[in-house]
Amino acid sequence: MRKRIIGIALVYAFVAILFGISGGQTVLGEGKSITNGVQFKDTSGNVIHAHGGCLIKYQDYYYWYGEYRDDSNYFLGVRCYRSLDLVNWEYRGEVLSPNSAQELKRCNIERPKVMYNASTKEFVMWMHWENGVHYGEARAAVAYCKTPDGNFTYLRSFRPMANTGVTDHGLPGYMSRDCNVFVDTDGKGYFISAANENMDLHLYELTHDYKDIASLKAKLYVGQQREAPCLIKRNGYYYLITSGCTGWKPNQAKYAYSKDLASGWSSLYNLGNSTTYNSQPAYIIAVQGTEGTSYLYTGDRWAGAWGGKVNDSQYVWLPLEFESDTKLELPYYDSIVIDAAKGKIYENITDTTLYKIMNKNSGKYLDVKDASTTNGAQIVQWSDNGSLSQQWYIMDMGNGYKKIINAKSKKVLDVMNESTENGGTLIQYTSTGGNNQQWKFVNAGDGYYKIVSRSSGKLVDVYKWSTEDGAIIQQWSDAEGTNQHWKLIPVKNTEPTPTPTVKPTPIPTNSVILGDLNGDLSVDSLDITLLKRYLLRKISQFPDSNGKLAADVNGDNAIDSLDLTLLKRYVLRKIDKFPAQ
Repeated sequence: MRKRIIGIALVYAFVAILFGISGGQTVLGEGKSITNGVQFKDTSGNVIHAHGGCLIKYQDYYYWYGEYRDDSNYFLGVRCYRSLDLVNWEYRGEVLSPNSAQELKRCNIERPKVMYNASTKEFVMWMHWENGVHYGEARAAVAYCKTPDGNFTYLRSFRPMANTGVTDHGLPGYMSRDCNVFVDTDGKGYFISAANENMDLHLYELTHDYKDIASLKAKLYVGQQREAPCLIKRNGYYYLITSGCTGWKPNQAKYAYSKDLASGWSSLYNLGNSTTYNSQPAYIIAVQGTEGTSYLYTGDRWAGAWGGKVNDSQYVWLPLEFESDTKLELPYYDSIVIDAAKGKIYENITDTTLYKIMNKNSGKYLDVKDASTTNGAQIVQWSDNGSLSQQWYIMDMGNGYKKIINAKSKKVLDVMNESTENGGTLIQYTSTGGNNQQWKFVNAGDGYYKIVSRSSGKLVDVYKWSTEDGAIIQQWSDAEGTNQHWKLIPVKNTEPTPTPTVKPTPIPTNSVILGDLNGDLSVDSLDITLLKRYLLRKISQFPDSNGKLAADVNGDNAIDSLDLTLLKRYVLRKIDKFPAQ
């Protein structure tokens, strides 16, 4: 396993009062919250050591198993914790220890995974075993117990398929490192592990008692160096979530799907950000409740990334979200609420005040186009219609920056493609914790704010001072325009309020829209015609007093055929901005 992830402990802080506006209080609902990027503690206040672990539900309790190591990273035990709510964990002891078998005295045990066999009524543990000297043995190991938190009986370590004549890097049987287990809906058990020096993933069907390999079901993603596998099933689809192989360094998790374990697997698709939020997949568990089923991603933030020991590692738990049967999302939240009774997992929003965000120039409200809940949906302005898509949570992210969360989609205000340019389109997107999703509110007077992107330093802006419904929201350099000023209005009810009669502020005389030669606040074919006539000396002036400034779109202090070419390309959408911008 020799693990991974670079990370720095994140202290999660919330501010209950925003900009002096009262309203909103800390509300967790019936669920309980956990903070990510820290070491979790049990009900006795001790650090939980369940690294590289797994969770199962048995009767009323969830059980969490994982690695416990010494300062040299040698095996000290597989620890077990239990919880009724997935938040408060009671330590139950070491269910496997160096005293459980001779070959466990001085070794490395990694990624212990437990599965319940409903036929034999036994709990079976699979894990990765190494001899404590090197990582060349690459064996699977098995133990079992009649109870979830009793002393497991250790059986043996071995390489899968060793009795078939296959060899893997000079030894009989296939190598078996990072691993996981899966019980299908028909009761069959499976073991998946990294083979061929982590180049391939092997999926094995287990014997009826889950204690041995029955057959090699499939070789998956051969040569693609995937490890930390997690296998789940939902709506008739199987999903495989894996990490890359980069030592202790962070990397991009990926997912794939299929309707058949043995074949038909999709390509690999990115999940989360480029470091999976400085974590590596450990296990994914379905949380079934009275209001539905959610899926909890549990990941390790390995301390080896900053020179620490395994026991210094931290945890990252997040909801794994399904946009469709073939589209998965892993948002990042500093803190989550788990309501296990209802089967709900969601971001811990402590200030639940909802706001409408009104533009000073148009009197219209920040909205999601067509009230969409999908990633990448454009942000527009629209007259107040009482829709949840026009309502927003404001969450403190520290250092004066906020995250702006749409009440309907639960996605956040973002700049498309992380652009830092003028004209970058604003969209909603799954929370990633990135600077392109963080904003500073700067007082602009009269109860209005400039909303400034942390990534680009540019302002939330209504395209070309438009006062129309559906006008695009973009980012733009501060032009001191009222189309860049916004008021936060706490939502007191869901009824739409009349759009105030607002006289749009005239565009400042020193504000020039490049390409807009007739002053109608748009750049179109009329402007092309005017520029042609000017160059042919059919006219000597443009309809707008700033027309000559607007015509010099390449900024060379001359109006010529180059400007005409650029204007044509802009209107035809061959370019999205002028050289002078």
